[in-house]
Amino acid sequence: MQVRSILLLLLALILVAAAAEAGKSKKEKTKKDGSKCEDWRWGPCVPNSKDCGLGYREGTCKDESKKLKCKIPCNWKKKFGADCKYKFESWGGCSAQTGLKTRSGILKKALYNAQCEETVYVTKPCSSKIKTKSKGQ
Repeated sequence: MQVRSILLLLLALILVAAAAEAGKSKKEKTKKDGSKCEDWRWGPCVPNSKDCGLGYREGTCKDESKKLKCKIPCNWKKKFGADCKYKFESWGGCSAQTGLKTRSGILKKALYNAQCEETVYVTKPCSSKIKTKSKGQ
């Protein structure tokens, strides 16, 4: 009888410990470096070679500094940076004068305190192909 009571008490303690761990906020769980600083200033992602691929980003906060690994996709829009994320509308019609299509993007998110433009415009050459809908015929 006493063995059963001890086992039930031990099981209850394990469940309480598991619930306490699950109750911690995500921020408390991921803070491994012991830094108390919360106002980090991050620089741009600097690729290790050329202008895209793996690299690092430096951050400073008071007297502390850190380096984080980062990656710049090789198809990123160099005009407005890899840390600025935009929501783009559909491509506009083709301009007969310039031979270009245009669309605009509104800033959705600025990563790592990046300085981003609120609205950007991009252009691309008009397609010379004529698209026809021939599906289902």
